[in-house]
Amino acid sequence: MLLDGVESLVVSGSMNPDIRAICDDSRDVQPGSLFVAIKGLQSDGNCFLADAVSAGAAAVASDKCLENFGGEFPDIAAVQVRDSRHALGILARNFYRDPSSMLMMCGITGTNGKTTVGHLVKSILEAAGRKSGLIGTVGYEIGDERLTASHTTPSAAVLQGLLGQMVQRGVTEAVIEVTSHALALSRTSGCLFDIVVFTNVTRDHFDFHGDIETYFNVKLRLFSSELLKPVTDFSAVRAFINLDDPYGERVRSACSVLAWGYAIDCHADIRADDIVIAFEGTSFTAQTPMGSFEVQSALLGRHNVYNILAAIGVGLSRGCSIESIQEGIASLRCVPGRFEKIDEGQGYGVVVDYAHTDDALDKLLNTARSLTAGRLITVFGCGGDRDQGKRSAMGKTASTLSDLLIVTSDNPRTEDPNQIIRDVMDGIASSETSSAYEVIPDRKEAIVTAVRSARPGDLVVIAGKGHEAYQIVGDRRLHFDDRCVVREAIVSGHGQLHS
Repeated sequence: MLLDGVESLVVSGSMNPDIRAICDDSRDVQPGSLFVAIKGLQSDGNCFLADAVSAGAAAVASDKCLENFGGEFPDIAAVQVRDSRHALGILARNFYRDPSSMLMMCGITGTNGKTTVGHLVKSILEAAGRKSGLIGTVGYEIGDERLTASHTTPSAAVLQGLLGQMVQRGVTEAVIEVTSHALALSRTSGCLFDIVVFTNVTRDHFDFHGDIETYFNVKLRLFSSELLKPVTDFSAVRAFINLDDPYGERVRSACSVLAWGYAIDCHADIRADDIVIAFEGTSFTAQTPMGSFEVQSALLGRHNVYNILAAIGVGLSRGCSIESIQEGIASLRCVPGRFEKIDEGQGYGVVVDYAHTDDALDKLLNTARSLTAGRLITVFGCGGDRDQGKRSAMGKTASTLSDLLIVTSDNPRTEDPNQIIRDVMDGIASSETSSAYEVIPDRKEAIVTAVRSARPGDLVVIAGKGHEAYQIVGDRRLHFDDRCVVREAIVSGHGQLHS
């Protein structure tokens, strides 16, 4: 039954409605839908119950009292539940026939690296002949089909629907980026995971969580027995944890299943030795409980060595051969918007990257610095309506590590772009080794200026938006892709080589 596992308080109205869809957005309601009203951060679904009925909803659910609603719409099934967010996931799980139980579910959480680890794991699984799906920041993939992502981890109803599609299309392995928002807002409700990965924790989303401990403890939920499938084989390794991260040991201690650590610096089950990083790629020797082997990857940077180690762990736990793991890593040439190289034969390097925290920016720019003999030119800004505290830290990092810094807009949303820039400038002012810098609020102009300034041997880094093909200004979502702007600037002659 649809209500199995749902803590329902009052059920009224029609008792056997024909439910054809489940949603939590009244704009998605179609005839026969079950609409679950959720109080969100900006709007309350309970205000749209009547709209849902008008659109054809056959049933509604809410954690608010629905007595008055039942009197107004007696032919509509109405269910008052204890927790609407949790109930949405359970209802959707039941509607789609519990798809997570029919899939190998790999959940990846952490501040940075989730997307790259997810793509690496999928590539390894496919090299091993496993049909897989991926749900994450860049998009949703069901086998070879690619869909646009609404959120890194979508709402519980959408997530269960995607998992249901995977089952229908013969997918056996699902790889999912699990954000702190998803865990806090019960978007993974109705899912149980086989394998979980912890990448790292650094400052992010303080506008939502408030502080680092709250943020970390939300991430920690993924490693609790509540979100993991029951243990049947106590010898199976089901968690992979970055032990070089300051929070790694705490994750391992709290983990309810057998875990392996991965690391570069400290003792761990999976380690990397003899690391070589060049602009053409990264190589190292992987030391694992299953033996050592050579790794060749097109991905660049020490931070990507960690991501590769995590993916190796998942591959080994899934019984993939060392040859399949090597092939899967080597065949992943690029993760969209993650140190993505733009090459139009311009004679200097340009990369576009999603780095939007001070830790990610630090790793990005240190990697870039190690790969160029010339100047490091950085373009970045910070998003509006998000954690304001990280802006000055990012400004200080960018100023310290760049030779030329251009501060610009990111997604200002409803904030004044100039105020965001002023917050960034506070960090630049505090840097003891401040670089030369310019302030160009128009992001396109900033990118063109950076490209125009580049000389042979320089490296231009465009940070913050990565794969995103839009810019949010006010309530408008405008088409904007850093990668396209860079290519246009180079091809149009803005990036001609300086003599």
